[in-house]
Amino acid sequence: MHILVIEDDKITNQNICLLLKKEKMIPESAFCAHDGLELIKLYDYDLILLDLMLPDRPGLEVLKQIRLLGIKTPVLVISGLHQTEKKVDCLNAGADDYLTKPYERSELLARVKALIRRSSGLAESVIRIGKMSIDINKKNVSIDNKTIPLTPKEYALIELLALKKGVTVSKETFLNQLYGIMDEPPDSKIIDVFLCKMRRKIKKVTNGEDYIQNVWGHGYILKSPDKK
Repeated sequence: MHILVIEDDKITNQNICLLLKKEKMIPESAFCAHDGLELIKLYDYDLILLDLMLPDRPGLEVLKQIRLLGIKTPVLVISGLHQTEKKVDCLNAGADDYLTKPYERSELLARVKALIRRSSGLAESVIRIGKMSIDINKKNVSIDNKTIPLTPKEYALIELLALKKGVTVSKETFLNQLYGIMDEPPDSKIIDVFLCKMRRKIKKVTNGEDYIQNVWGHGYILKSPDKK
């Protein structure tokens, strides 16, 4: 999961990012409204965490601008403002949830996971494709109750494929999911390497069944081998 954290307090921003990384999510930081909006225009995020008290522009204006741009990414507002009218204003402006500071880390994670599930149309945390089960809470993949030993990056790729629900995913999208903003991102061929290793691991458990299919010239798709 690729998550943007727009929070001007550097310690709070860092703590949120560390928490997300422990859950095998990929956070990026913005410390002002301007930088946050520029990143949102450039990259596809699975979730945006937005503080209301930003140094250059109120978070509520940022939220309104996100929706005016037609961006449907879920937004979780995190703020020290407890007034009911502030919460109502944010929800009316397009926020998907509102969490007040101080908060428990467990609650923040629960809300993050719930919003991601909801935006993906999931009623539960387990995605099933054929005999494969992808548990986005436990961050594991199994087939016929046999766990597939994936690295964190491999899991991130297969989770992205699962959440896209049969839609072809490009190498550029994979790179953005894994590495976010880098001055010199790795060559896109690294995605072929990761997916090749994953396919071998899956085939070993399934006696040769291939769940990851290459759509020539477009990317990859996760699909049950029973469906042609």
